[in-house]
Amino acid sequence: MEWILASASPRRKELLSELLQSFEILPSKGEECIEGNPTPEELVKKLALQKATEVAAYPQAAGKAVIGSDTVVALDGEILGKPKNAAHAKEMLKGLSDRSHEVYTGVCIIFPTENGAETLVDAACTKVHFLPLTDKQIETYVATGSPMDKAGAYGIQDGGLVERIEGSFSNVVGLPLELCQEMIKKVEAARRK
Repeated sequence: MEWILASASPRRKELLSELLQSFEILPSKGEECIEGNPTPEELVKKLALQKATEVAAYPQAAGKAVIGSDTVVALDGEILGKPKNAAHAKEMLKGLSDRSHEVYTGVCIIFPTENGAETLVDAACTKVHFLPLTDKQIETYVATGSPMDKAGAYGIQDGGLVERIEGSFSNVVGLPLELCQEMIKKVEAARRK
């Protein structure tokens, strides 16, 4: 089975390489478009499905399994995506400081079958407990540029922000390996039928 990761994220690429020996990178280009007011879990599942569906329709994806994923941070039920600018990143980090929040990642795998294609969609949630951060710490961190491409304006791998987590560390980085491994096994089992 040939695999495609529908993401340009270097973190997702690195994580997926722990599960699959080889795969192509073919990022989705479409606008994320969601109607209504979904829960964080519903949102990441829908966005992962959108991304995987878009890439699965590309001619170069024919006959290959496509993995799409999306991550959001939720604080008191409010969804925090990627920051719009440095001021927005600082505002997000101040809100997360000395509090707990959830990180949701949706994963979708679309894979070829004898009768066309099959789709698996699931999500993982990790509870993250942030350390108390000073304004100076926040400013210094935002000045690195690291928060700008990350949901919730932080990368757990950057260190110094998180006190502890409950759940999957790789989920917070951007791809829940435990869930992905389970889903990949289901794909492989379905292909053997």
